[in-house]
Amino acid sequence: MPATPHAAHSPVEHPPARLVLEDGSVFHGLSMGVPGTTLGEIIFNTSSTGYQEILTDPSYKGQMVLMTYPEIGNYGINPEDFESARIHAVGFVVSRLSPTTSSWRSEVSLQDFLVKNAVVGIEGVDTRAITRRIRAQGSMKAGITTEALSDAEFLAQVKAQPSFDQCDFISQVTCPAPYVIHSQPTSQTLCLQHMVVVDFGIKASILTYLKECVETITVLPASSDFAAIVAHQPQAVLLSNGPGDPSVLHDAVRTARQLADSGIPTFGICLGHQILALACGAQVTKMPFGHHGGNHPVKDLELDRIFITSQNHGYHVEFEAFPEDQLQVTHVNLNDGSMEGFRHKHAPVMSVQFHPEASPGPHDANYIFESFMQTALRAPAVK
Repeated sequence: MPATPHAAHSPVEHPPARLVLEDGSVFHGLSMGVPGTTLGEIIFNTSSTGYQEILTDPSYKGQMVLMTYPEIGNYGINPEDFESARIHAVGFVVSRLSPTTSSWRSEVSLQDFLVKNAVVGIEGVDTRAITRRIRAQGSMKAGITTEALSDAEFLAQVKAQPSFDQCDFISQVTCPAPYVIHSQPTSQTLCLQHMVVVDFGIKASILTYLKECVETITVLPASSDFAAIVAHQPQAVLLSNGPGDPSVLHDAVRTARQLADSGIPTFGICLGHQILALACGAQVTKMPFGHHGGNHPVKDLELDRIFITSQNHGYHVEFEAFPEDQLQVTHVNLNDGSMEGFRHKHAPVMSVQFHPEASPGPHDANYIFESFMQTALRAPAVK
């Protein structure tokens, strides 16, 4: 049945808005979402779809997301594609906000969704020019405003905001208390009875995927220490994705080191990958503008295989001073040669920088989870 186009958002005036970058660049457009002022680190995402998942991904906490695709919002917002219960991005930047939605799954327009979540955004700006500026100078502080401030006054506000690296975002996105998910896995051969997930800002799609191969999932807050984790007697542990700089997460790194030393099978995704790397003696540094999008080619060095991945990270594990006595590189990014995954040589530990659950392939990276399940099932029980 063909979709019937309908009005994309409630009739509303879109006042003028400005996007100001830390380098003094000013871009004029129209307000999107709610009027007002917002500040954050601006990054660009190259995905042509998935704006609902991007906006609700806790990993974008504190960031202003610019979509490089020319029109955003054409299929609206549906009840199935949320990565969390609310928007975490502090601002949204698009070239053109679609005036209509035409998906049978849509229940609300993107504009109304932004308004409901009190998100300040801007449309009608030259997103190509902004992206080129970010690529040349790196991610930077930025702000969107509809207020009657001079460019100089607003630029001063933009520059005065705290650095992204200095902010604690994990405490704002982790679950406030432990909770348990019971499921009936579809896989019979690669099925775990119990896994503990440490929530640094986990995407709902990761939990959805785990329910297909784990009977009981215990989700713990990011502050959970090693003793709290082992008290649940898990067969395996997953360290989730999340926002911010991993080098400030000293307690989490200590816990990851204890997990690796204990012999408990442990898997890291994105931020969890970086935490495990730090725990094993590797170095993690900030990238100029990060990887944000669903079109990143990655090569599996062990299988000699290339596949497309979805990524969202501003930090990466360095090849320099990499502890080769403990870790083996398993994946590399074919765009820039950066590290995308490793395996521990002496412990049942593995991790990847990309998001295997996002499946832009659409099933290219499913084997990552299967590989870890095999590792967990082969590992001897930890007493």
